This record gives sequence, structure tokens and C-alpha cells, in this order.
Amino acid sequence: MTHDFHPTMLREYDIRGVVGDTLSIADAYAIGRSFATLIARAGGRSVAVGYDGRLSSPMLADALIEGINAAGIDALNVGLGPTPMLYYAASTEKVDGGIQITGSHNPPDYNGFKMVFQGRPFYGADIAGIGTMAAAGDWESGEGSTQSIDIVDAYVDRLVEGFAGGAYRIGWDAGNGAAGTVIEKLTARLPGEHFLLFTDIDGHFPNHHPDPTEEKNLADLRKLVAERSLDFGVAFDGDGDRIGAIDGQGRVIWGDQLLQIYAAAVLQDRPGATVIADVKASQALFDRVAELGGQPMMWKTGHSLIKAKMKETGSPLAGEMSGHIFFADRYYGYDDAPYAAIRLIEAATKLGQSVTDLRGGMAPMVNTPELRFQVDEVRKFAIVDEVLARLTAAGATVDRTDGARVLTGDGWWLLRASNTQDVLVARAEAKDEGALARLMAAIDEQLALSGVVRGPQAAH
Repeated sequence: MTHDFHPTMLREYDIRGVVGDTLSIADAYAIGRSFATLIARAGGRSVAVGYDGRLSSPMLADALIEGINAAGIDALNVGLGPTPMLYYAASTEKVDGGIQITGSHNPPDYNGFKMVFQGRPFYGADIAGIGTMAAAGDWESGEGSTQSIDIVDAYVDRLVEGFAGGAYRIGWDAGNGAAGTVIEKLTARLPGEHFLLFTDIDGHFPNHHPDPTEEKNLADLRKLVAERSLDFGVAFDGDGDRIGAIDGQGRVIWGDQLLQIYAAAVLQDRPGATVIADVKASQALFDRVAELGGQPMMWKTGHSLIKAKMKETGSPLAGEMSGHIFFADRYYGYDDAPYAAIRLIEAATKLGQSVTDLRGGMAPMVNTPELRFQVDEVRKFAIVDEVLARLTAAGATVDRTDGARVLTGDGWWLLRASNTQDVLVARAEAKDEGALARLMAAIDEQLALSGVVRGPQAAH
């Protein structure tokens, strides 16, 4: 018995597809059997499984568990909940790995799989290996068992363990995603007043798309914060591993700005610690970390890559523009948006300022959002290589951590290839609008030299 996956499914950080088109029950079975085979060959015996609120998730979970059991590995089914709840199970239960079935922030007809293997991220060559094993039918055989447990309350207990925050008036938008039940239970345990939006878990996402990094999806939260005069608001993506936030004035607090707040609090307890952010983050963040006495580190975009770098460096805090925030000082080092919300409350308390004042005190920067535009999949990495070659020949100041991040007198611009889509990603930041226009012109000039025109925005 062998199995071939659709070529678009096996991605750098996870496995993802369109249900009924590029993703089927047979795929879920093959993923379970391949992953469990790797667990068995590493001497493991069990895998935790969780799933989000998408309509297709329960049937994919059944097929995944069937595949896990067929390789002779036991499955621990933790049921419906956010991805960080599955990570929590993989960190605290007697299991050797974990798989969350989730479409994250993708449209409702998508679904996918995020994995952790013996406490480490499972990505890149690991995921490619799943495809190789399935194509060869290189699987173990056996009869594993399945046990279902409810860990929602234990997970919420852990979220509030040692909580040292004050009482605030906060808006919470779960976006009908998988974190809804957790947010209800969590806010019932916190001091202050809490106003909840869309905590019913609904795979149709009837109110707005669950991606808090797109400003249009924060409209309902903004309205709530304004109408109730709240201190701030937080929002979550479809599987609860990415956070969005707005202050009391309705201003967005982007991922790199949240990191500035978190860094100020964490570095009080861990002076001199390394704080990691991805290449899309503002220079203001790296400068602020250095000013606070920390060691700023720029790293590649991708939650799996960031988690691996944290382990390597012993960093207590890391994050991405996309809202993945990682705490390893008093927590497990994975991206957990409900926990990040808890830490925002604690940071404001510890720093003695409101979230609105913390946001307002940041250096004003003129920048673009993340600009994503489609290119030929075969060309995307080659285009970045061509740009790098021209910049090097011209003597430009370039950081090659992940694509090309170019520093000029006007500010900086970035061009990188997405690891998961046929997309190039650009971003620029400057001291004023005129300088930003010059940076964007430099990006467009380099793209034109490689035969590319920056087109309309591509979805995540």
C-alpha cells in the first residue's frame, strides 16, 4: 500500500490543502501512518491528536488516528481546541509527539496538520520525508489503541498559573475560531471586566475571517472597544496560535510592537537575554531591545524556524509580525495566543503603564504592511537570488538572513520568497512618506529587472 500527496500539500512549516480537492481522508490516514512510523522507529509509543472547529476536522481526525493506530502507535485524542492546547498536551502528557488538524487562518474549505515530534518542531525535511515514506509505503504495521481525554480545564489552569496582572476592561474576539471555549473559561478566571465576541466555534466563520493580522478583521473589536471605552482588545486567528491587538484608541498593535511591550517586561527579569524577531519586524523593535539591554536577533520567518532558534540560543522571548509570539521564560516556548493575551495584561501591570500609553510611546515609523504578490512558483527563489546578486555587485548594505533586507539612508526594504505559497513578500520602513516612496521604487526597480511587476495582494 502506497500513497501520493498532491504536490502543493507538503509545505515548509505544515501540511495544508483544500478539502475535497487537494486534501482527502486518504491523505489524513497516510500522514498519521507515516508520522506514527517515525515515532515508532524513534522508540516512541503514543501521539496526541487535536483538531480545530472546521467542518472537515472531525472526519480528518478519525482518519489520522486510524493511520496512527495502524502503525502500532497509541493515539491520545484531546478533541476540539486551539493548536496551543495540543502543544500543551504534547508538553505535559506521556506522549512522544502531537498533531493538530487545523486550517489556521485559511478560508473555510482549507484544512491541514501542524506537528511536534518528541518536543521539537517538525518541519522542512521532516515534512518532505512524510511524502517520501508514503510514496514508498514505508510504514510500520501494528494495532495501536485510542484514548480520549478532556484537557481544556487543565490547559486553562496552566494559562493562569502564577498570574500577576491587574484588573482591566478588555475586549476579546475569538472570531468563531477554535479558541472560543478556552477564551470563555479563561476570562471567567481573570480579574477585571471582559467583553467577548464570537466565541461560538463555527467552521463557517459567519462574522469575519479569523486572521487578526488583516486590519479589516479587527473592525468588530474596534467597535466594541470604542463603545464600551475598554482599555484594549485582543483577537485570535482560527486555531489560536496568533494574536492581534488594539489599544484603547483603536490603534492596531502589530506583532513587532507587541514584542516591544513584552521585551520591556521580560528583560526586567532576564537582563541581557536574546529576543528574536523575524526579518519583517521593524527596526524600531531591534533598537528598542538593544536600548533595554537585551540582545536583539533577526531570524527567518516561520514559526517552526523561530522555535528551533529559540531552543538553540536559550531565548526567553521571540515573535513574528504575523502574531506568533513565543514565551520560554515561564512557559513552554511555543506560540500560544491566549497565553500571549495573559502576558499583555501582566506586562502592562509590571511596566505601570496602560496598553494605550505603551503603544503611544513607541517611536513613530512610516511603513508598509506585509505586501504579498503572486509569482511563478518555479521563479520565486530565483528572483530573490537575482536581486541579491545585483545588490551585492552594487555594494548595497544587505542582510541575507531570509531573502534580501536592504538598509539605506531612507530606512530599509525587504524582499523574500514565501516558503508556503507562490508568493513574494515585500515590506519597507522609512523616516517619512517621501523616503518610503523611494524605498518602494527601489523594490519595484529590482523586480522589473527580474521581469516581475508587483501585482495585487495575494491572500495568506
